[in-house]
Amino acid sequence: MFKKILIANRGEIAVRVLRACREMGIQSVAVYSDVDRAALHVRKADEAYHLGPAPAAESYLNIEKIMAAARKSGADAIHPGYGFLSENPRFAHACAEAGIKFIGPTAAAMEMMGSKTRARQHMEKAGVPFVPGTSRGVDSGEEAASVAEKIGYPIMLKAAAGGGGKGMRLVHTSTELRSALESARSEAQRAFGDNEVYIEKAIVNPRHIEMQVLADEHGNTVYLGERECSIQRRHQKVLEESPSPLVDPEMRHRMGEVAVRVAQVAGYTNAGTIEFLADQQKNFYFLEMNTRLQVEHPVTELTTGLDLVHLQIRIAAGEKLPFQQEDIQLRGHAIECRIYAEDPDNNYFPSPGKITLLLLPSGPGIRRDSGMYEGWTVPIEYDPLLAKLIGYGTDRAQATARLVRALHEYFVGGIKTNLSLFRRILNDAEFQEGHLDTGFLDRLLARGVEGTTSDRGGADVAAIAAGVFAILDGEIRGDGPPANGTNGTGTESVSNWKRRAREEALN
Repeated sequence: MFKKILIANRGEIAVRVLRACREMGIQSVAVYSDVDRAALHVRKADEAYHLGPAPAAESYLNIEKIMAAARKSGADAIHPGYGFLSENPRFAHACAEAGIKFIGPTAAAMEMMGSKTRARQHMEKAGVPFVPGTSRGVDSGEEAASVAEKIGYPIMLKAAAGGGGKGMRLVHTSTELRSALESARSEAQRAFGDNEVYIEKAIVNPRHIEMQVLADEHGNTVYLGERECSIQRRHQKVLEESPSPLVDPEMRHRMGEVAVRVAQVAGYTNAGTIEFLADQQKNFYFLEMNTRLQVEHPVTELTTGLDLVHLQIRIAAGEKLPFQQEDIQLRGHAIECRIYAEDPDNNYFPSPGKITLLLLPSGPGIRRDSGMYEGWTVPIEYDPLLAKLIGYGTDRAQATARLVRALHEYFVGGIKTNLSLFRRILNDAEFQEGHLDTGFLDRLLARGVEGTTSDRGGADVAAIAAGVFAILDGEIRGDGPPANGTNGTGTESVSNWKRRAREEALN
């Protein structure tokens, strides 16, 4: 087993890996940029090394600086987390050359699955079902038009090296195609340094379902059940759950077998995720493979009882998987909310700043994976993900109820967060009935907040605030309430704790 692991990441995932190291008796090494000097992962690590200025290119994406920190600390393994360098084959190569174990797949597997077009070519040979389209990038507008006419509109343009919705465009008609192709290529080049774009048939009202796989270095591969990831905003996941409301045991078995086949064709080891699109008739198609630990891995941990980070480390250390496929049993239901520092009332604009007050939820069935603390300043330079709130129950209804309760307990002061969005999602009838697809959130947001309008809502809030402050002003001046516990009108007086609570709510 490793003696010391460097975590080449920040935020909640760095804290998550640090906790696993501590449980396993392994020393942990953090790295940090200028703005992360006081970050939680730095405070919790056994050692920490400065990388440089805030921009990711000069810190968390700088392979040379991270390898220098690994050598200086004496780390014998590196965990990349997710994002940053986690799917960069050059980083995996650099670790191998330095004799430091990369806790993830080999560079060769990463290279095969990192390009969506190369992955499609390999999966086509292996007989894996995938969405109709091209298995390489289109070279011109004319070629794109020819392919689109053949498979039929609507189509989806996708960046071959992409992810997170970058370089992706939905095209409904031929008149939109040329400009959409140009903008997709331009965005792909900016985001990934590669402007290759390919075409897929757009599935109407698809569900985004992924299958977690684990593979050791001795030829054993298993699947750990699926996650429903259809609730997305701008092609980025917002809420995930396991198991999927759509998937029955027979579909799960078929999807799992395909996922294992994909991993084996790629010569894959460690933790990975096979992503599928599914239609409402339960037909599913291979989409891509994510060659790393996923943000949403906690829902799989809760429904399987397995610790994926422990298993990642043990696989990288050469151990065999301690179970076989038939040993894996799903139990209960888990739902995860991604808590972001962003303003729902301002088009979800990032909201950096100091956290002045933090009230944390707890209670039965609640898990928090977090990288924040009261007094910490959220930087503007990185992804605004602050924490993940996960609810677990014996069934979907209980998991939802526990999560709703926890969201009402959660308060982050000093910055804006998207906590209110999750209260809307979880209380929505379509969500509660499991009627999901990738357009769910757009429909929900288009409806607005039920029972209010933007014009009237502001006036109502102002009127309520004026009334409350009129009562509070009387208490503060000392002309109310009288000793008998009423405010002189026969109604119950407002206690100090209620007054303070109302002030906080109005703020």
